[in-house]
Amino acid sequence: MSDERKDKDGLSRRQFLTYALGGTGAFMAAAIGAPLIPFTADPLRKAGAASFVEVGKESDFSTDLPKKVEFEVEKKDGWYESKVKLSAWIIKKENGGWLAMSSICTHLGCQVNGSTDASGKSVPSKDGEWFFKCPCHDSLFDKYGVPKPGVPATRPLDEFKVDIRDGKVFLGPKSQRKA
Repeated sequence: MSDERKDKDGLSRRQFLTYALGGTGAFMAAAIGAPLIPFTADPLRKAGAASFVEVGKESDFSTDLPKKVEFEVEKKDGWYESKVKLSAWIIKKENGGWLAMSSICTHLGCQVNGSTDASGKSVPSKDGEWFFKCPCHDSLFDKYGVPKPGVPATRPLDEFKVDIRDGKVFLGPKSQRKA
């Protein structure tokens, strides 16, 4: 008798419940998953939007010693936006390129000090070889940010991306240098 009834009605009670629950589950999954799509794609959209900050003119820097510059960048942390003060040491490479190094030690994140006089002008270090010194664990770095062998810092100082436009120096995002 159930077979006759199935043929007459075309849909059994079990099939109806299966379709109803499956449709409800699909609707709920779509309602929860739809807002996640823009949330997941947002970092990919913002990844190429790196900003550069002007820090001086080309003529302000030399190939002899790095010069310290301080600048501010916009930082967004969730819904909180603020300006963060950073510093970098910039030197022209002898091959014509540029190197802008972070002033943060790669060992434990202390602020490295360059060889400067009382006015803040870069001067050769007393030993002539090591320009930067980390006050926390005595790591020494040359004028290109490469650490002295055997010190706690195992890799060079991180670098900022450098862009030269119309005789002005711009710094971009920071990245890690290879050892």
